[in-house]
Amino acid sequence: MPASSVVSVIPLEGLPELEESDDLAVLLHAAAGRAGGLEHADVVVVAQKAVSKVEGRIVRLADVEPSDRARELAGEGGDPRHLEVIVRESKEIVRSRPPLVIAETRHGFVCASAGVDASNAPGEDVLVLLPLDPDASARGLRERLARLSGVDVGVIVSDSFGRAWRQGTTDVALGVAGIAPLRDLRGTTDSRGRELRTTQIAVADEIAGAAELVLGKARHVPAAIVRGIDVRGGGSAAELVMPRERDLFR
Repeated sequence: MPASSVVSVIPLEGLPELEESDDLAVLLHAAAGRAGGLEHADVVVVAQKAVSKVEGRIVRLADVEPSDRARELAGEGGDPRHLEVIVRESKEIVRSRPPLVIAETRHGFVCASAGVDASNAPGEDVLVLLPLDPDASARGLRERLARLSGVDVGVIVSDSFGRAWRQGTTDVALGVAGIAPLRDLRGTTDSRGRELRTTQIAVADEIAGAAELVLGKARHVPAAIVRGIDVRGGGSAAELVMPRERDLFR
């Protein structure tokens, strides 16, 4: 994985408030042009909410009828309609402390509220859901950006996740295209010649976390270019999900 001596994170500014059916690739290409243009091996990191909005992955609470299970999970302090959307987006409720829920999504991600979020939603009482297929979303954006720019770039669709053993959130990769999401060091040796038996580096998550330094919910910058590290390759975000048989937290 060759890299230059400098890794740069370049915010893509000036995008409008996104709506369903907006051409996100065109908007990202224009923003990249204002920032000096895309280069070969750049990784374009796009916030999940930007992707979800243009794909129409929003729900209005006025249209939601809560189930008994949702009312139970909401407890006294939550909105059962919000919890109903979480239940619908979940494959499994992993833990709950009403109204807080940790769930496994249909994609296999284990996260708060099954990724359902009201922040930066397009209106009051509106929730934004995860893309149906974040890898497919990343592939579509990459193909369009390649045609528009003529360069080979990777794309990551990112979102903020908590971690079971650490305080705070950090961005991780929900979808990837054109990059190898994991760097497998098993079978190689460390600086003292010892064989590495388990080490795998979550490169896509590291890049997503770096990009988040210039993104953020309050800054209205939904995308960034990470430049200076060549991780071109193949793979999917599913490679980053811990297999159930190795999950010590469930």
